[in-house]
Order: sequence, then C-alpha cells, then structure tokens
Amino acid sequence: MSKRLPLYARILAYIGMLLLYMPLLVVLIQSFNANKHGQTWGGFTFDWYAKLFDNALVQSATVNTLILAIVSTVISTALGTLLAIGIHRTPWGKKMQGLYDMSINVPVVTPDILMAIALVSVFALFRSFTPLFDPGMLTLIIAHVTFEISFVVLVVQSRLVSIGKDQIEAARDLYTSTAGAWFRVILPQLSTAIVSGALLAFTLSLDDFIISFFVSGPKSTTLPLYIYGSLKRGISPQIHALSTLIFAITLFAMLIFALKGSFKKKRKKTSC
Repeated sequence: MSKRLPLYARILAYIGMLLLYMPLLVVLIQSFNANKHGQTWGGFTFDWYAKLFDNALVQSATVNTLILAIVSTVISTALGTLLAIGIHRTPWGKKMQGLYDMSINVPVVTPDILMAIALVSVFALFRSFTPLFDPGMLTLIIAHVTFEISFVVLVVQSRLVSIGKDQIEAARDLYTSTAGAWFRVILPQLSTAIVSGALLAFTLSLDDFIISFFVSGPKSTTLPLYIYGSLKRGISPQIHALSTLIFAITLFAMLIFALKGSFKKKRKKTSC
C-alpha cells in the first residue's frame, strides 16, 4: 500500500504547478481579451486570432521557422545517427574515445551566446571567399545543424549502448551480411531513439532565439525573432494569440504521442 505524501510536499507540488502554468493561463486569457492593452477585461473576442492569420509577417515567419526546423532536423538526425554509430562501433582507444565524447558534449554545455559568436566569426571568414554565407536561411540551417547534432548523437548513442555489440555478431553467425544485420536487427531497435532525437532537434530549432538572432538575415526572420521584435514595440494581443496557438499545437502533439504509447502497451498486453 503506497503512503500518502506529506502535506508540505503536496503544497510545494501545487505551488510548482502554479508557477509553471499560471503564465500560460494568463497568456491564454489575454488572447481572448477585447482590450488591446490587456490591463482590464474588455470582453471575449476572436479578433486577435483573425488578425493574426491575416498578418503577412507572421505567415512569413512561420514558413521560415518550419522550413528551418524541418531541414535542420533531417540533416542533423542523419548526421547524428551516423556519427553515433561510428563512434560506438569503431574500436577507439580510451583516449580517443574520451576525446570524441568530450567533443560531443561540448556543444551541449556551451552557452548559446558563445556558440553564436563563434558561428558569426566562422561565417564572416567564409564570406570573404563566397557570398553564400551572407546572413540568411543557409547560415541559419548550418547553425542549427551544428548544435542539434550533439543532442541526436547523445540520444542514439545511449540506445546503442543498451543494445550492445553482440547482436551484430549473432546475426553474422546466422549468415546475415553486415548491412542486413544493421537494417534488420539494429535499426528497428534504434528507430525510437532516432525519432526521439529528431523530435528533440525539431523542438530545439523551433525554440532557438540567441543563435538565430546572430546569424539570421532580413528575409529569414523566425517566429522567436518576430515575437522578440514585437515585444520591443509593446506586447500585442496577436502575440498572445500566437503563443497560445504554439502551446496548443505542442500540447496536442504530446497527447498524440502519449496516446500512441499507451495504445502500444495495451496491444502488447493483449497479445501476451
């Protein structure tokens, strides 16, 4: 029989939940407030959502954000998965293995502002040879891939460690080629880790502001940059509406994955 949590633990839990979700609730309420300044309640309205969908700047920023997130996620997931497999399967020495592990972890713990300054310096050097590296979508994609790869490697590598190296050898003993062993045995088990790494990379790309602020151009504004620029001019109810939509889409995606996971568990139980 499970013991009930002490009163102070429940109070602290409720306070934590309140601090987490109270700002989101305020934004949600203000997105339906007819009062533009939001200091008083002016009635319920959907006008801010209608104006949001008619805003060409928001539409352009949304398209840029999705293009950036999708392209950088695909590239970083492919490169990160291959890098994780290479590091895991190659018999490196202890010093070399430690060097590779450190090189993967450094971008994760490096402050975004330092990463942004380093990328700006590199792009400035490359611009002296070609104008392709002028601030724009290409520099944004390269910058996002740079910091997303490490997160994908860490997720996939942790799964490879749990799988181990014996399964490849067992498949080879059953007269399967190395490629067949990878595609039929290892990759199906890696699929969940690859998807998790891709979702993490996608989320990081959508959420990034600091690096994007330094390497973006005038025609490659993303949603975080647009929201920041709007806040400097004063908080508009359209920003509340946009934030509410982003949160709603995120919550909906989380519910879908949660329901999918519970459905798989129920199906396994019924099959057993």
